[in-house]
Amino acid sequence: MPKPSVTRNPSGRLSRALAEVCASAIAACAAAVSLSTSAAAAPAVPAWVQDSNKAAQPLLDTIAQFNPEQAGQLGVDGYDDKVIDLQPQVYERNQAALQKVIDGLNAQLPQATDPSLQQDLQIMITAAQQQFDTNKLQHDLMLPYFAAAGVAFEGIHGLLDPRVPKQRQAAALVRLRLYAGLEPGSTSLADLAKARTVERFGVKDLTGPFKDEVEQDMSDAPRLVAGLGELFKGSGLTGYEQPLATLTAQIQDYNDWVRKEILPRCRADNRLPPAIYADNLKQFGNTVPPDELIRRALLSFAEIRNEMRTLAPLVAKQKGFKSTDYRDVIRELKKTQITGPAILPFYQKRLAAIEDILRREHEITVPERHAVIRLATEAETAQIPAPHMSPPRLIGNTGEYGEFVLPLKTPGKTGEKDLKTDDFTYDAAAWTLTAHEARPGHELQFSAMMDHGVSIARAVFAFNSVNVEGWALYSEAEMKPYFPLDGQLVGLQNRLMRAARAFLDPMVNLGMITPQQVKQFLMDEVVLSEGLAKEETDRYTFRAPGQATSYFVGYQAMMETRQRAELALGAKFNKQRFHDFVIAQGLLPPDLLQKAVLEQFVPAEQQRP
Repeated sequence: MPKPSVTRNPSGRLSRALAEVCASAIAACAAAVSLSTSAAAAPAVPAWVQDSNKAAQPLLDTIAQFNPEQAGQLGVDGYDDKVIDLQPQVYERNQAALQKVIDGLNAQLPQATDPSLQQDLQIMITAAQQQFDTNKLQHDLMLPYFAAAGVAFEGIHGLLDPRVPKQRQAAALVRLRLYAGLEPGSTSLADLAKARTVERFGVKDLTGPFKDEVEQDMSDAPRLVAGLGELFKGSGLTGYEQPLATLTAQIQDYNDWVRKEILPRCRADNRLPPAIYADNLKQFGNTVPPDELIRRALLSFAEIRNEMRTLAPLVAKQKGFKSTDYRDVIRELKKTQITGPAILPFYQKRLAAIEDILRREHEITVPERHAVIRLATEAETAQIPAPHMSPPRLIGNTGEYGEFVLPLKTPGKTGEKDLKTDDFTYDAAAWTLTAHEARPGHELQFSAMMDHGVSIARAVFAFNSVNVEGWALYSEAEMKPYFPLDGQLVGLQNRLMRAARAFLDPMVNLGMITPQQVKQFLMDEVVLSEGLAKEETDRYTFRAPGQATSYFVGYQAMMETRQRAELALGAKFNKQRFHDFVIAQGLLPPDLLQKAVLEQFVPAEQQRP
């Protein structure tokens, strides 16, 4: 995942209430992508792209007005010394700003003559309207709740990322002081968060946050505060100690307040109001009704498991394992773990091997530069406990690229141990995970946009989790035939997990199964470690309900588009040109991507001699 959000939610473990003040779909999604405007590297910008980017500015300004941390991570200049707006009437002000943007974009649409510009304007209108609708649902149905430590960590982490120029990083001190309420005229993040929640206490029938989410947030807070100190130490900045001590005390007091005032208002049931869960699915790009999704995913799960049952005996014979059951074979493969300092070079070597395959088999054009892989810090793991792609800024990028980040444990709640994972640190697992997160998956998709250049609308506002995860899961499937037998088996296990996500996520959110049953099923049938099974269950129930369905939906859409192209072209189908075309389109949603393939790629290929 680029996760989220890519799944991850790019704001880390923020509550859904925080999404109210984020004026773009990207604030609620699990991933993001890169957009280059480097004059040295970028091709000439078409006139329609210039017009599209100009039209995008008011929407970017609205993001920056209410969530400057998000804007800064996107690459919008001038907001590094500002922080999230939690001042009074933020909902009303944000909605008014969004409506003004929507009206302005709608006014431009009839005057646009270029079809690509028309498409971009519609993309931005849809993104802004969806966020407006999400804000209203959240405001009408949910009690606002903020994970203050997560907000502060993500805001500072975004500035002190080593990929951010040093001249920008100095603003992290101002941002820290703003969070602590130490700048003239400022109010602390903790006090503002309390105020925005307390003012809604009197509203009847609002749904409180899920108890497990709040407990996990309070458990993660010390890790995140410690992570702030590590970030500042590593940055070389001075003068952060006293403001950080003040903020630390405020977060401790805030968590005491949360324990007293919020926990009693929490819901014990993970289920969201049905309208909120339906909106989540829509925001993540999933247009398949839950009942149909469950039906498709159950069928796919059974078919993938049958394929694993066929392959597992071959792996067992090759490795000398006694049992031929796929569960036992995977557990045996996991016993040979790669540990400590050996993990990073192992993954780097595996990436090089995959790149060799991509070039040899003419799968896709591979850049000469190396992709970046690194291990997650403890604080980053608390924010995002799953492997993910950490994106660079999307706008104004001058050569920064995404990073494949690998966490090695799942943080437990207070009184619980951290759960180590053994799902990514053995030989057979590294093939598929590298193909998904690095190349030809997320990293190559993001870097292709940065190298070729696409409009802001297609890089930012067309983005949803289905678009990104569909390509990454498709990449896994495309690479599977080239992997050794044990790598193929674990590749199928990963696809089995994505099919399981597509029925477990809606089932647990519709009350058809309990979180405990979800966790046990993932451990027993998908052969996940307890740590990863917990992370998955948390993802479905509170980290990002609905997002986990994106992989399955996006994969099926991508496979359909591939088959339609093959059917139209027959022997003239060229997979490398097809893949290069797809990743050059930016993050178009499946219907627009298929339209581009059938109306642009296919006719161009048919005219080739």
